[in-house]
Amino acid sequence: MMANEKFADFLHRYATVIILVIPLILIALVVYLLDQVVLQRIVIVMFINLIMVLALQMFTGNSGVVSFGHIAFMGIAAYASALLSMTPAAKAAALRSGYPLIEQLHLPFIPALVGGALFTALFAAVIGFPLVRLSGSAAVIATFALLVIVHTVLLNWSEVTNGPRIIFGIEGLTTLWITVVIGLLSVITAFWFKETSLGLQLRASREDEQAAASIGINIIIVRWVAFFLSAFIAGLAGGLWAHFITIFSPVAFYLVQTFLIITMLIVGGMGSVSGAVVGTLTITAIFEGLRAIENTVNMANLLPGSLAGFTEVLLATALIVLLIRRPAGITGGKEIRLPKRWTRPKPQKEQV
Repeated sequence: MMANEKFADFLHRYATVIILVIPLILIALVVYLLDQVVLQRIVIVMFINLIMVLALQMFTGNSGVVSFGHIAFMGIAAYASALLSMTPAAKAAALRSGYPLIEQLHLPFIPALVGGALFTALFAAVIGFPLVRLSGSAAVIATFALLVIVHTVLLNWSEVTNGPRIIFGIEGLTTLWITVVIGLLSVITAFWFKETSLGLQLRASREDEQAAASIGINIIIVRWVAFFLSAFIAGLAGGLWAHFITIFSPVAFYLVQTFLIITMLIVGGMGSVSGAVVGTLTITAIFEGLRAIENTVNMANLLPGSLAGFTEVLLATALIVLLIRRPAGITGGKEIRLPKRWTRPKPQKEQV
């Protein structure tokens, strides 16, 4: 009886994580066995986007405060990790006038990845403390202003980012299984954070700030902790992306990427980790399908002109329709769980 109860309790607690992780592993295994470069690149980008969406869900989904700043964190970490992993010779070739300290730094991939994420989390901790005091539309405008500020700095700080020009010389060290492992760890971390007392307090402040404050919840502190923890996860996504694409400019971390990540979270369901995973898988499938149609039509010259922007227009239209029909997203903001009868221990028959 005791073993049944323990197993049922385990299923009740971790069924969501198991349900989310297994399909992701299967997708990675199938793509790996097929050994097609294009499919592997699509899945790698999907897992990087998943990490980014989970980072946004950790803060926005639990606090109810929409953040545009997390794409800025992705950009900061991309440049930070790239500069940490690049060789001095590569930096001398890519940057017109770098700083001596930055030019001499050279770390292996994983330390550079973690270092970029830690630097991003530190930046978020400093800049986030005044921002998390805001709520509603004021917070949205403030985080959007943060995105604009970071984008402007990245465009003009030529000594570090090469300005509006592309930065090159980054090694392609991001592999399928590295992104899969970090993606799965991000799923576990996001779910763990949601189930902690800190996550519960954050969701309480989301539902009613005054009621949460009245029972002793320090709303500013819980939002602040969630803000820089989620920035660390976003930093991992940025570092992985930088070492996958290897050549990029600040434009990559602005409105287009912001729209894509927020769309994934909204479509799946902002209030749950399951929604982040479902939204990422759904939008990736739709996006790649529409892009394949667009490329096929353009290459076959089926229309008089080029079919430009077809993917973005239909994706935006689908988002509008979904928001009208299901405002809470595909999952309704709820976690995917096993039926209750599966997580309840079967009663033992009494012996006569």
